[in-house]
Order: sequence, then C-alpha cells, then structure tokens
Amino acid sequence: MGPPATTLPRMKIQGPVHAPRAPSVLTSPKLLAPPVIVPKPTMMRQYELVELVRKYNPKTDEDLLNRAYVYAMRAHGGQTRASGDPYFTHPLEVAAILTNLKLDDATIVAALLHDTIEDTEATRTEIDALFGSDIGHLVEGLTKLNKLELVSREAKQAENLRKLLLAIAEDVRVLLVKLADRLHNMRTIAHMPADARRRVAEETIDIYAPLAGRMGMHAMRSELEDIAFKELHPEAFEVISARLDALATRNSDQINDIEHQLTTKLANRGIAARVTGRRKHAYSIWHKMEQKALGFEQLSDILGFRVIVNTVPECYQALGIVHTTWPVVPGRFKDYISTPKQNDYSSIHTTVIGPRNQRVELQIRTAEMNEIAEYGIAAHTLYKDGVGSPSDMLSRESNAYAWLRRTVELLAEGSNPEEFLEHTKLELFHDQVFCFTPMGKLIALPRSATPIDFAYAVHTDIGNRAVGCKVNGNISPLISPLHNGDEVEILTSRAQVAPPAAWESVVVTGKARAAIRRATRAAVRTQYTELGRRIVERLCQTSNRTYSDEQLNGALPRLARSSIEDVFAAVGRSEIKAADVVRAMYPDYKEERVTAVPKPDSGWFGLKMARAVKFKLPGAKDGAGAIPIRGINGDLPVRFAPEGGAVPGDRIVGIMTPGEQITIYPIQSPALKAFDDAPERWFDVRWDVDEKHPQRFPARIIVESVNEPGSLAQIAHVIAEHDGNIDNIHMTRRSPDFTELVIDLEVYDLKHLTAIISQLRAKTVVAKADRLMG
Repeated sequence: MGPPATTLPRMKIQGPVHAPRAPSVLTSPKLLAPPVIVPKPTMMRQYELVELVRKYNPKTDEDLLNRAYVYAMRAHGGQTRASGDPYFTHPLEVAAILTNLKLDDATIVAALLHDTIEDTEATRTEIDALFGSDIGHLVEGLTKLNKLELVSREAKQAENLRKLLLAIAEDVRVLLVKLADRLHNMRTIAHMPADARRRVAEETIDIYAPLAGRMGMHAMRSELEDIAFKELHPEAFEVISARLDALATRNSDQINDIEHQLTTKLANRGIAARVTGRRKHAYSIWHKMEQKALGFEQLSDILGFRVIVNTVPECYQALGIVHTTWPVVPGRFKDYISTPKQNDYSSIHTTVIGPRNQRVELQIRTAEMNEIAEYGIAAHTLYKDGVGSPSDMLSRESNAYAWLRRTVELLAEGSNPEEFLEHTKLELFHDQVFCFTPMGKLIALPRSATPIDFAYAVHTDIGNRAVGCKVNGNISPLISPLHNGDEVEILTSRAQVAPPAAWESVVVTGKARAAIRRATRAAVRTQYTELGRRIVERLCQTSNRTYSDEQLNGALPRLARSSIEDVFAAVGRSEIKAADVVRAMYPDYKEERVTAVPKPDSGWFGLKMARAVKFKLPGAKDGAGAIPIRGINGDLPVRFAPEGGAVPGDRIVGIMTPGEQITIYPIQSPALKAFDDAPERWFDVRWDVDEKHPQRFPARIIVESVNEPGSLAQIAHVIAEHDGNIDNIHMTRRSPDFTELVIDLEVYDLKHLTAIISQLRAKTVVAKADRLMG
C-alpha cells in the first residue's frame, strides 16, 4: 500500500474525467529478459485503461471502469506519493499491471479502489452501493488493519498477512491485486525513506516474492526479488549484474548458434519449436552462490534455453533428439511434466554438453506450460476466446491455489501472529522433493524434510501417532532426511497420544510444526484439566459436598469461564483456587483450613508431614485421598525434584508452581523448607506404580572413590549389573587420593536404589556411597 494520505470530503460521481494526454506506461515484466525498473510513471488516460482491458475482453463494462476511475481519482484528490506524483498514479499503475494478466473487470476496478477505504473517507458500504458487493469484498480484503494495536511490528506484519491470506483463500483475485500493488511499490521504492526501503525490501523478499513463486508467477517473483536484492545488497547486485552483462556480450554469438542449431535439428524431425536463450536473474544467482558456497565461475546454468513446442508428446520427442545429439550431464534431468510442482509448474529440465563443449541447460515445455510458468495462477484466469472468468478458475481450482487454501486452513489456527508468520515462511520458502506412499500417492515436501513431515503431510493423525518408519523398505530414523523418489511407510501406534515436543525442532514444514504445537498444547491442557478435576472433586469430598458437572456448569458465569474444561485447567495451573470453584457451586461454602500442629519435639520433619496430609479425606486410610502419581508420562503435569528426584518407596509431597507442573519431592528433602510460607501450594500425593509396566524414576547418589585407574569403570559396572541407568555424572577431585562423583540414576524404586548403593559400598575402590537430596 502507499504512504499515509490526507482524507477528503465525500464526493459525487459525475461524468468521465480525462487526464492530460500522456503516453501509456505498460508495466508487465518482459518474458525472457532481466527485469527493467520502470521510470517515474505518467498519468494514464481514462480511455487508455479501457482500451487495455478491451484488447483481451471485448465485452468489458466500460461504464463500470469509467466510474471506478473517476471515483478513485476524486477520492485521492490532492494526495501525493513520496515521489511527488499524484497518489492516483499508484492504483492506476496497479490496474495496468493486472491488465497484462488479462483479469476480469471486477479485479481491475478493485485495483483502482484498493487504497480508498484505507487512505480516504470511502467506506465499504459506499463501495458496495456504487460498485457491488463483489468489488467491495475484494477491496476490504486488501485493506490493512490500521487500528489494530499490537506489541511489535512483526506482530502487525503477521496479523496483516493472516488477514490477507484468509481473504485470498476466499478469492484468489485478492492475491493478484496485492502482488501487483507490491510490484509497483517496489518499482518506486527509491522515493521512500531509507529505513522504510529496507523494511519493505525485506518483507518483499521474505513474503511476497516467495508467495508469487508458490503461485507459479515466476516473472513477477523474479522482478520483486531483483529490486529487493538491489536495495538490500546494492554492491552485490551491481557486481553480479555487470558479470551477467559481460557474459551475455561475450557469448552472444554462441547463444545465436545454439538457438539456430536446436531449431534446425527439431525442424528436421518435424517439430516446429521456438527456441529462446535466457539468463538467470541476479538474485537467483546470488542466492545459489550463497547457499552452495560457489563462485560465479562455478555456476553451470547461468545461461539456458527454453524450447517451446506444441504438444506434450513433442516435449518428449524433443528430449530424445537433444539427448541423442549431445552428451547428457548426469544427475541434471528432471521431469516436471509427469510430476508437476505444487504450483502447477510443468516442464522437462535437462543439461547437455552442447556446441563448443559448453554446458547448456534446456527447459522443454508447451506454450500452455510456458504461460503457466510465467503467470502461474493468473494464467487460469485469462480470458480465452472471450470466455472464462476467475469464478471458472475457482471451480477447476489449480494445485497452487488448493495448496494455499490448505495452508491457510492449517495456519489460521496458530496461537499468535508471530507463530503464524513463522509457519507461513516455512511453507513458502523451500524447494521440493517428491516422495511416495506405499500405495503410490505422490507427496511433495520441502528439501531436508523428514519422515515426520511426510507423516503430517499424509494426515495429522498419522503424524501424531507415528513411532517409526520404513524408507524404501528399510527401517529408518524418523529424523532422517528424505530424497526424491523415496517410498515412505509410516508406522503408527494407538498408544502414542501426542507426539514428542522435541519433534518441533526437527521438522521443516509449517504444517508439521503447527500440528506438533497444537498436539503438545492439547496434551498439556489435558494434564492440567485432569489435575484440576481431581483437586476440585477432592475438596468437595472433604467439605461433604456433592460434585457434579451439572452443578459446575451452572456456576460457569460466576467463574468467568466458558466451559468446565476451562475451569479445571485454570485450577490445575493455579490460576483459580479450588475453594473459589466450590464456592461458585455452593455459595454457603466456607473454606476451612486444617492446621496440623506438630508436637514440640517433632521438629521440621513433623511440620512437613502435617502439611502433606492436611487435605486427606476424613476417616480415609493413609493415602486414600491423595493424588496418585505414576510417572512423568502419565496424565498429570508432573516433574520430579531437580536436585535428587524421588522414587517409589519414598514418602512424597507435591509442590504446585503457578502456571507450571507439580514437583514431587521426598518428604525428607531439605528443599521443601523454601515453601514454608506457602501452605496452599502443598498437595498430598501417593505412588500409583503399574507393576506390569515398570518405569524408571530419577535419583541422585554421591560416591567417594579411590583415585586409581579403573575405579570409574568398576562403579559404572556395578550400576549396569544391577539394571540401573546412569543419566549424568559430575566428578570433582577433592584430594590427590579421592574423587567425588555425583551420579544421576534412573531406578525402579527405593529397594532397587538401596541395593545399588549397598553394592557400591562393597567395592574396595569406593570409600563412601550415599543418596543425595537437594
């Protein structure tokens, strides 16, 4: 969008208004040549715009275009751009760009009006009344969130992008207008302030250029990238452009020779082909050099040729002629006709050693494929023989547009704007590899994707329950990178409720990362909900009240929560007190704290025991009213004391940290003294060990060993021999003769831990072995 503009009074639409006569500026990028930055535009006449549309759409509504032209010009009135030009030149040039894509009247009108709601006093209601709700919807989809108060520029950018993508998912024309808008702003970027230029260029190269590429609009993507590249890295742009110009001059004869030879050879075999030489754009060359750490001289595909034929069979015939005429460069063949890219791109790529022993990169495609390669999704909206419209395109939806809609549906569930922006960038940026399911379904993924990404690409539930995979029939790690042509089989388990949170740092697709975050949040919420339910039910029992979901449901308005699950989750996180929940259900409830006063000689241990048992049910057996603890993989948000842990057989107590987990401490842990003044955070807990499926629990021991060769090996052997697992060792030399080892173990229970300590004490290299508690 353009810079802020002054507002204007409402105006009445009158007859056509003609700007002073000036030549029209055509703003479409050239098909095969490098992009040319257009000089400062002059005002296009009203009738000239109509003529541009009439060239491809003889049935255009001239009255609609004229009214939109006048309305936009009057709305922007005396507003000017940073260049000093009338502001109206901007929407007019955006409309001109879209005429080269041969878009319908509504899109051209939306381009003329796209800044009116944002920068003038025009309203959606007024635009609907004058031009129809279809155009009003398009204009609103392009309007920024001006009044949105967000914490950072990144958040505002992300929220604007979210709104834009949601609008695009409903109507692809929003995207086409937005890209044309960004293209014209980039062409005039030199007039912006320096800090704004860099910000807009970064945003363009991060979001809009990749988005154009994903939509298959490579001509527009290349121009956006080159202008942004020139702004962000001017020296590199100048150097690479100079090298490209020099190379083109030096090889001009060779290019003409190759074009002639290819055309002649194909014609001799009955194939009428159009062969054109091309060169890569400055940004794509710089990006490849940076990505692969190559020098300019090491690049083999700076110059290439496009071979345009009439039919798909002729593509393969031309390929055979080329391969039987010149040697093929191994590993440089790609068939995107049999397996098109997700943005509908289709072509055959091959590299041969051509005339003068020069590497020649060829792209062989039909004219229709070439149109899609250049204009991408916009090619589906072109008027042909006077028929067709964007609505027709939507009914036969391109793969690129289908991908965009699926992406928006997934990413719209992000928990915050920055996360949405991160996922969108992940989806936009990567090149692709093509893999197959065992049933032969093709799955396109970014490069460096893993079987985890593959699983989520197939279905979210498969990703969440994935426990292993087979790649080409062989068991492989879930984090191994996939390659083109791999057949991937995902092994799942119903026992896995949620994926490991660590997967989020491994996957490369936005879909997988978003799904893992959602599943992790859901699992944590379930844990807190279950904990909160147990706390509330227990408090109801101790106060001789009857708990029921119906009773709590009626109390939701008093708790300012929308569901029972929200209440329990808040209790589990210590955001709401359980007593407040019971009071909301039973207004006559009065909180009664049981204060257990220890005997004078009971000391610190007695005080802790009193606090630990204060919530037990009246008359219940020991532990009957306590929260059962099974382990860190259970259904409660539980962790064990960081300094020493706890094992079954210990008397334990739980300490609740607001917004975090319950931490389990042995009742004799000195660390509990820190919670003396917070009795409300103490919870009675008990072990709930599943003997059929034993788990290991953390414990810490301190060992003083004789400082002699092999002593550590003997200690480790004792632990391993008794089925203990060493998690960590910290060694400190206390004297020349002795070394202190602090060992974090995983054991099954207190009996298991005691047996290991006893066996260590029996070793001659061990002077002392004890359990250590923080």
